[in-house]
Amino acid sequence: MELFGFSAILLLAVSAMFALTRQWQMLQQNSYFPSRYLRWLTGNYTTFFILQIFLCAVFFLLSAFSSLAAALFAAALALSRCIFSLKTQKKSIKRLVVTARVKRLYGATAFVFIILIVLSVFGGRLRFLSFVLCVLLALFPALMALLCRMLTAPIDKAVTRWYINDAKRILKERSDLLIIGVTGSYGKTSTKFILSRLLSEKYNVLATPGSYNTPMGVVRTVREKLLPQTQVFICEMGAKNVGDIKEICDIVHPRYGVITSVGPQHLDTFKTVDRVFATKFELAEEVLNNGGEVFVNGDSADLYSRIEASRYTVYGTQDGFDVSAREIRSGPAGSSFTLYGKDGSITLNTKLLGIHNIVNLAGAVAVAQRLGVSEKEIAFAAAALKPTEHRLECKPYLNGSVMIDDAYNANPEGSLEAVRILSSFEGMKKAIITPGLIELGEKEYEYNRRLGEAAGRACDYIILVGQNRSKPLADGVLSTSFPKENLHIVSGFQEAVKVFSDFADSKTAVLIENDLPDNYLF
Repeated sequence: MELFGFSAILLLAVSAMFALTRQWQMLQQNSYFPSRYLRWLTGNYTTFFILQIFLCAVFFLLSAFSSLAAALFAAALALSRCIFSLKTQKKSIKRLVVTARVKRLYGATAFVFIILIVLSVFGGRLRFLSFVLCVLLALFPALMALLCRMLTAPIDKAVTRWYINDAKRILKERSDLLIIGVTGSYGKTSTKFILSRLLSEKYNVLATPGSYNTPMGVVRTVREKLLPQTQVFICEMGAKNVGDIKEICDIVHPRYGVITSVGPQHLDTFKTVDRVFATKFELAEEVLNNGGEVFVNGDSADLYSRIEASRYTVYGTQDGFDVSAREIRSGPAGSSFTLYGKDGSITLNTKLLGIHNIVNLAGAVAVAQRLGVSEKEIAFAAAALKPTEHRLECKPYLNGSVMIDDAYNANPEGSLEAVRILSSFEGMKKAIITPGLIELGEKEYEYNRRLGEAAGRACDYIILVGQNRSKPLADGVLSTSFPKENLHIVSGFQEAVKVFSDFADSKTAVLIENDLPDNYLF
């Protein structure tokens, strides 16, 4: 292969390294599951696929007639892919995080290209085949992404197993550590943070940060943040498939458990609410087998209808529960309520808004009381609570407006409650920015249409994100008397903010409902 021919194939491989940034980003956001990544590809990649076929044809044609022209084409492609990659990452909601796993993927990519390029030069009978494969993998980065995911899978599995075993070792050496598992279709993150604040009045507490609710998120927390003086470890447990909670329980072996809800979340993988229930109650099975106590939210109808209440400590807002929040009052400054239990009652004031947050607080109080936190300590901690970040968090926004930041909420009940809270802001223009709800299986259209109907009745302006994704929401909005000229459909959140800024002022409140990562916006 002559110099220009070698340069062409080398530059093409370099261009692929830039193009793969987007592929690794989407693979990462889909938890490295090929099936979820392929779902994103089919929803977003049709136009790019046609373009890649065209580029492939052009490169092969140029290579046949002029190696110099092919090299110049590859150089131009590398530059354009570099610029596109930088721009895409800059405007992304959730950028690629260059973890050790991503570095392994890049390393596998470099290894594959080096082998193919060497064979293209010195491979004898394999030269032409290696050249063709190198071009195809360079111009179709999704193929390279899937190939490298497969090549690195054994290494990733071995690394994961080592980390898990190390976390188990650390926890086994801490027999004095009190471990509490928190799970649910929704409400688990808020409940975790509330419980952490309440227990911090009496104990040294570690809680899994943010949404670290996967096995590796839990393992990382144990290995990096668990200290000798830690007395309580609160472990949030997320799930998208049957067995996910059990996998985390097998690592941490909780003594207490909190199940905040069961509902239509992740139905694209669970398929039915019954399977959701079975998975969430993997925590209950573990705790009860350990002789511990499980606290369940009785206000979650899908949850309460499936349990034998006498086996659990039930909390919520209804009479007859073990712990019941009643006499609830809400206003701009927050909420107050009286919590009734078997040992009496306690009146609490909090800055939190929304019935679901009161229920989350009631569950956390029930656990705190069981672990010996006094009423005075609970009342002080409840009053000091701040809204969980990005969950009904009120903050100043553009042009003096007020934002209700509910970006991390993604469940049907919580979204409707957020719209209800927005509607209570009297004397203000009301707006919502949302891409809707996801991972609800065959119920997704129904729940998004319902959210659209609620927004249409409550809002003065509606900005929907995602040209295709927003259709169920738009159908719901337009089924009400909402003025069509105030309905805006945009491609991304930056465009949504620009639209909002045109009418935002000090008498405007905007609800940011479910800030989806890029792999869902199409």
